[in-house]
Amino acid sequence: MDFNLPEELIQAREMARKFVKQELEPISMEVDATGVIPDQIHKKMQELGLFGITLPVEYGGMELGTLGECVIRAELSKTNACFNTRIGTNNGIGSMGIFFSGTEEQKKKYLPPIASGDKIAAFALSEPDIGSDASGVKTTAVKKGDHWVLNGMKNWITNGSIADIFTVLAVTDKEKRAKGGITAFIVEKGYPGFSTGRVDEKMGQHGSVTSELIFEDCIVPEENVIGEVGQGFQICMWQLNNTRIGCAAGAIGIAGGAVEAAIAYANERTQFGQKIGAYQMIQAQIADMVAEHEAARLLVYRAAWLKDQGLPNQHETSMAKLFASEAAVHATSETMKIFGSYGFSTEYPAQRFLRDAHSLRVVEGTSNIQKIIIAGISLGDKANR
Repeated sequence: MDFNLPEELIQAREMARKFVKQELEPISMEVDATGVIPDQIHKKMQELGLFGITLPVEYGGMELGTLGECVIRAELSKTNACFNTRIGTNNGIGSMGIFFSGTEEQKKKYLPPIASGDKIAAFALSEPDIGSDASGVKTTAVKKGDHWVLNGMKNWITNGSIADIFTVLAVTDKEKRAKGGITAFIVEKGYPGFSTGRVDEKMGQHGSVTSELIFEDCIVPEENVIGEVGQGFQICMWQLNNTRIGCAAGAIGIAGGAVEAAIAYANERTQFGQKIGAYQMIQAQIADMVAEHEAARLLVYRAAWLKDQGLPNQHETSMAKLFASEAAVHATSETMKIFGSYGFSTEYPAQRFLRDAHSLRVVEGTSNIQKIIIAGISLGDKANR
């Protein structure tokens, strides 16, 4: 058993740390206030290859695997989680369905611009009336000649208003639904009948844009079906499991940033004639945070390693996503307490860590959904895949 990272991933981690220190930390407060990631930062991410960490070299990616993705995305989350989210869909849920289930023509057309960051990807599942229940999709797709016509609305779509390439889930057979009645489509910005709606105002992740998508007799070419007609639900479930690990990596990044901030502040702040880190109650808080953070990191790395080996990992991935996201919320909450009144101030990062951490309990499957998956596999009701 080897707990050391391969040399190429150590180099990738150092590259990401340098980028965060030099480019991202100085603008984190500004991005949180404005909700906008500057164009020059996006371009720098492109230059570093961050939009194609997971994708194969033949399609313009870095091919660093899931573990490499986790290492880099954790670093990007340490200062402001929106930087991780910006590259997340291109490396995960916005591209993996096309890579694993798409035709070679689809891969050659869509993956290179996604890997380069010239095009931003998005994944459209959630709707006003459905979230965790993916089988409840109401957006419809009807075949007409050599194309499909989509009607419906999606909401809470990450990158929605800025994305160029969308993987969209729609019902093609209302009777079958999850059992062969949902299909995945590639929709491009600019297709007739497709538009974006309201941009969401959120508690955290201010630099990450989420918005509504509107389909009004949207015309989609028949060659844009991902996989086979009716395979959409299975593709969706696979994609969610495949990309939850990226969210877990974001959680260990947020928690890592919070832990580092709490330790630095405990060594700096004095009360009653000594550093607050000398008080046992503060030490107990930090000890719990550090232990939980390390446990979360190991869970995430293990799940990522299993994925890279092509081994069953749904059980491990859901445990990693559940534990890492809950540990992040705990770590950021404790950091707020350690900072005291300064934790409530926007001049310090504690409050931003806390706001951003809460989102990871929800996205890519809530904590309750992860518990259902973990329990189902543990009890033998479902197989690990």
